[in-house]
Formats: sequence, structure tokens, C-alpha cells
Amino acid sequence: MTLLEEKRPVAPPRPAAPSRGAVTLRDLGLGIRFAAAGGREGWVRTLLTAVGVGLGVALLLLASSVPHLLDERNARDQTRSEARISDFPDANAPKSDSSVLRIDTSTEYHDRTVSGYLMRPDGSKPVLPPGLDRFPAPDTMVVSPALRELLDEPGNELLRERLPYRITGTVGDAGLLSPGELLYYAGSDTLTPANGGHRIAAYGDERQGVPLPPLLIVLVIMVCVVLLAPVAIFIATAVRFGGDRRDRRLAALRLVGADIRTTRRIAAGEALFGALLGLLFGLTFFLVGRQFVGAVEIWDVSAFPADLAPDLRLASLIAVAVPLTAVLVTLVAMRSVVIEPLGVVRRGRERGRRLWWRLPVPLAGLVVLALWGRVEEYAPVNPFPITAGAVLVLFGLALLLPWLVEACVHRLRGGPVPWQLATRRLQLSSGAASRAVSGVTVAVAGAVALQMLFASMNADFNRMTGQDPTRAQFAGYSEDVTGEAATSAVEQFRATKGVEVVIGSVAAYASKPGVYADEDVQPTTSLTVGTCETLRELARIDACVDGDTFVVHPPGDKDMTAWIDETARKGEEVEIGYGNKLVRWTLPAGSPTVQGREDPMGETHYGIMATTGAIDAGKLPGATITSQIRVDRSVPDVAEHVRNTAARIDPGMRFVTIQSVERDRQYASIQTGLQVGASAVLLLIALSMLVSQVEQLRERRRLLSVLVAFGTRRSTLGWSVLWQTAVPVALGLAVAVAGGLGLGAMLVRLIEKEVSDWWLFWPMAGVGGALILLVTLLSLPPLWRMMRPDGLRTE
Repeated sequence: MTLLEEKRPVAPPRPAAPSRGAVTLRDLGLGIRFAAAGGREGWVRTLLTAVGVGLGVALLLLASSVPHLLDERNARDQTRSEARISDFPDANAPKSDSSVLRIDTSTEYHDRTVSGYLMRPDGSKPVLPPGLDRFPAPDTMVVSPALRELLDEPGNELLRERLPYRITGTVGDAGLLSPGELLYYAGSDTLTPANGGHRIAAYGDERQGVPLPPLLIVLVIMVCVVLLAPVAIFIATAVRFGGDRRDRRLAALRLVGADIRTTRRIAAGEALFGALLGLLFGLTFFLVGRQFVGAVEIWDVSAFPADLAPDLRLASLIAVAVPLTAVLVTLVAMRSVVIEPLGVVRRGRERGRRLWWRLPVPLAGLVVLALWGRVEEYAPVNPFPITAGAVLVLFGLALLLPWLVEACVHRLRGGPVPWQLATRRLQLSSGAASRAVSGVTVAVAGAVALQMLFASMNADFNRMTGQDPTRAQFAGYSEDVTGEAATSAVEQFRATKGVEVVIGSVAAYASKPGVYADEDVQPTTSLTVGTCETLRELARIDACVDGDTFVVHPPGDKDMTAWIDETARKGEEVEIGYGNKLVRWTLPAGSPTVQGREDPMGETHYGIMATTGAIDAGKLPGATITSQIRVDRSVPDVAEHVRNTAARIDPGMRFVTIQSVERDRQYASIQTGLQVGASAVLLLIALSMLVSQVEQLRERRRLLSVLVAFGTRRSTLGWSVLWQTAVPVALGLAVAVAGGLGLGAMLVRLIEKEVSDWWLFWPMAGVGGALILLVTLLSLPPLWRMMRPDGLRTE
């Protein structure tokens, strides 16, 4: 074999190129390593992102816990409710060794409801309400922790006077709707069915609650969308914190051979790490905050920590959606940045933002609502088109804002030095300012639409009662105070501190004597006894002296007038009372006939009216008292003095506040939920804007130090920061108002109502502006600190 014939060694096969998925995972992992081992600056940026994302995740976890919270609250409410024995709510259970007599003695104290029951056992083994381990003895009570704390606080002597029972125990969590509920159970040895006691045999109402009407379902859907849309925007904004420094760092990777796609995937890996860390932060914020939620009360709403348990499906969706959003947002954002080996091409004259793909998004939302979102009064509500349409409109407004800010600031020229600094900064990079304001824009737009929706439904869920609060502010009713106590009750109200006028009357039934067949109806009318002053408030009486009597006709009702005249025959006897307790009394022949009038409660009175000198009200069988009370509002705690008097007269007295408008309870609860959620979202938006503002100042730290070194006054830089925030905010609020009015008008049209007020946006716009001013003021201390000369130092 010659040398020429020697075989050359075969070259080893070239390794196969990694797959596209492997390359993507490798680059994402490299980005995660850069974020985790990027030194102090890298960790500061990562922590800013993690904190921002964590706050949003914590609020999303809180929102996902609401269904469980409501289910637990409703379950406890049903557990402690009376077990119904029939469809009649007043039906009494049969007496047994375990049955209990009780009466509702709930009251109000400083606009807070204090729920309570007075109870007496029928035997030795009475049923216990949930949360109680023993039955309260007579003249003792078991109270909720919140009520015990309220009673122990100084300055609440009037409430302690109203609840004169000795505290012997505490209601457990199983018997409370929330930690802040004011509730008590008191024992009695004098309660009987005759004085208002209602007998029950067990606790636990298994009936289903009243379903929400279609209009309120639409309202609930919009509340959820309006409260959660700004949170999603905030999370998308948080993953872009520190973008300028990151892009300069990626330029170094381009210098060593990385291509553009690789740098984008590495940037996405850094954002992914921040988002994953944000998930952990959010879970930590949620778990730690949940431990203190029982001590926090917003708009009189609180919750037990155990009730805040996120739905597993919603929590899984959050865990997947947040990192995915971080990666997608970063990849989309990097398309507008050209990263070259020698630097980042960002500050050049870039191609302007396009309107053609932004404008169709909110328009598509309005089209979806118009075509598929109509709501019929008696048909089931389809939530998906309403949700999709509202989300498209709100997110479309967030997409329009960057284009509008860029289009407007590029036309700004001249002005004072702070104004020029602010506008020039916006002209160079308006994206960060637009992102910071987008959350406020979406929140204000949603709030404006909701306010229009609430206003259009106002007539459906706010009923005009016909009551007149100018004539009386309170009213008390009792069917259990009879005899002499009925007449003295009115005098006790008159003697109460701060009371000016008491329209107090004692009422009974008067019937025409005789024997009647079963199919006949005995003519009957009401007999009202009071002073001349009281009777003048109930009928149109000119002359009146003590001892007078009157026959009162209802205005405009001929049938009832004839019925009254059949009963109240002048000079003839009437029977007062019912059953075996009857008293005969002769109606004076000279009794004048007058017309009835409405009392402060809006009820028209008619029948027989007599002054206290004409008949002894204390001897009327089956008499009840009604007291309508006008007070001097300037007297401190006058309402509490009047309620204390009512509690002394009859603990079970029905005592109400006279008001001209009455709200539906479900409607009011949704409005309260909106207020609680809006407070949390506004707090989150303020924190996000503050973090974003501080992050932008950190990016410009060296620039600020250079300006100060060249003699720029600190006040000039402070005003420039204010203008730099105010311009995007003004444009954002304009977009929010226009979009909110459009969305609100469409929603009102869907429920076939009319827009009642087009100027509802002023309070929302004012709140948004005040929020920006507050964030700017809070960002001034970091601004002063970053102006120090050591900001010029570099390594």
C-alpha cells in the first residue's frame, strides 16, 4: 500500500441543529439568568416588576375569592335564619321542650345596623342559634366581638343604655356574616306571644335566595369588567418597567453575535422571570393580607380570612395568563425597538403610531354590544357578548391613548423651561407616560359608563315613598303596647331630648254592632285617638277642642266613604276591639265630617277620630300606638335619644327613619360592592403610577444630575415632572370621558332606557386628576434625591 493509497479518516457528522422550540427555551432561560444574576441594577428592575405584577395578582386572587366569600356568607345567613314551618312568615311553631320564643329587637346606632333578638326558652333544651354554646339567661346577652368592642369604647353610653343586659359570652364566627357585624342575643323571662314573641322550633332556612333581575345582572357584569380591566392593564405595564436599561444591555449581546430574534427572546425571558417572581409576590401579598382582612372594614363591609379562598379554576387561569401576558407584551414591545451592536435606536424620528388598527377595536366592541347584547326583561341574560363588548371598548381606549399622546405632543412648541423639558421628554418617548396613564383612562371610562347605567336604572330600584321628612324624621309602631302604656308612650316620646313634635296616636278598630251571617261582612273602620295637634296632622280639621270627635272621609273614594258612614253612624253605638274583648261607645251626634290627609309617612287616614278627652285611650282593647316624631337636628345624637326611648317602651317596636326615597336592597348591595372594589382598584392604580414614575426617574438619574450641575433649579425640574404627567393625564381623561359616554350610552340603549344625565363624568374626571396630582407629589422626594451630584458617577 502506497502513501497515496492510504485512506483518509472520515470526518465526524456535524451535530444536528437544535429545534426551534429548544432555541426558544434556551434564550428564555438565558434571559431568566440575566434577570437573576444581573447585579444590583438588574435586581432592582426585577423587583420593581415583581412588586407591580404581585400587586395585580393579589387583587386578581382577591376577585377570584368573591364567589366563595358570597357562598359562605349566604350559607351562614341561611343557617342562622328561622326554619320555616309554612309559607306564612308569621306562622308559629308548636310549643315543645326545644322551642323558643323570640322577637326581633334590631336597631341602628350612628348609621350602623345592630341586629339583635330577645329570646325565652319554652323548655329545658332550647335550640341554640349558630355561634352560641349556651342559651343566654334572663337579662344577659351574648354579643359579637365587634359589638363588644363598640360597647367598651368611650362615648357610646347611649348604646349601652339601649342594651342594658349583662354580657356573658361571645357569638362565634359560625353565627356571624362578617367580623364587623354587630349582633346580640339577649335572654328574657317576660316575653310571651301576647307581647310580640314569635315561636320557632329550629334554625336553618333551606329556601333559595331571590334571583337577580336581568338589569342587575347586567350591572354585576359591568362592575366586574370595570374593576378588573385596569388590573390587567397594570400587570401588562408592570412587566415593562426598566425597559430602557434592559435594551442597552441587549445591545451588548448584539455586539457578541446575537441576532435580533435572540435578543427579543432573552428580553421575554427577563420579563418571564419578573412575572413568575410577581406570582410568588402576589400569592404572598394575598396570604399575608388575608390574615388582616378581618380587621379592615371598607364601606361597612368586612370578611373572615377563611372566606377568601380563590376558586381553583380561576387561580390556575391567573397562574398561566400572567406569565404568558408578560412574554407576549415584551415581544410586541420589542418590535418597535431596533437593537444594534452599537446601541439602541429609539430616540431617532421613529415611524409614527398607526391609527388604522387601533380604532376598530373599540368600534368592534360597540358593534358586539349592539348586535348581541340586548337585554329583555323576562329573558335570561347572556353575559358573554356584554362582557366581550365592554372589554373590547375599554382595551380599545387604552390602545388609542398612545397614538393620541404622540400625535398631540409632536405639535407642542415653545413655552416656559419646565414646559419645554416636559414636552421634549414626551416627544422623545411618550410610550412610558401613556402606559402609566392607561390604567386611569380605563378605570375612569368604566366608571363613567357604570354611573350612566346606575342613573338610568335609578327609577327602577329607587322608589319614591311619598313620605315627608320635613314634617317628621322618625316613626315608631307597636302592636304590643296596650292599655295605659299606650297613652304614656306618646308622652315619653314628647319628653325625649331634642324632640319638637310628636304626632302620636292610639288606634283601634270600631265596628257596627249586630248579628251577621257568615257570608256577611261586618262594617268596620278605624278609631284614632290623639290630641288636637295630632288630629290636625291626620285630617283637615279647623276648629278643635279637647273632647271633640270627627268622622273622616278619604278624599276621592266614594266607596270607602259609604263604608265609613255605614259604620260611624252619628249618635249611634260602635263596638271597639275584636273577639271577646269588646267595648261599646257612642259616637256623638254632633261630630263634624272632615276630609282626611296624608301623614308624614304618606298614608291617608280616615274613619273615626277622637280627642283624648272624648274617650279614654288606655281602656281600648287591642289598641296600638303610632308615633311620628320631628326632632331638632342640632341636638347631638338626637336620633339615638329617640331610639333609646323606643327601646324602653317596647324592645320590639318597629322604628324607622322617614325618607323620601327607598333603595332596593340588591341594588344597594351591588353599589356597595362597586364602592369597595373601586377603592381597591384606585389604590392599586395609585401604587402602579407611583412605581412607574419612580422607575422613569431612575432611568433619567444621570440626566437630572447633569441638569442640576448646569444650574437648573429644582423647582424647574419639579414643574417639568408635573407637566410631563399632566399632559398625558389630560389626554387620557378626554379619551376616558368620550369612551365612557359612548359605552354608557350603548349599555343604556341595551336595557331600553334613556340617558338621564350626560354630565356624570365630572366627578370621575376629578378623581382621576386628583389621583395624578397625589402621585406627582409623592414622586417629588425621590426626584430631589436623584438630583444629587453623585448621580454623575459611573463605573
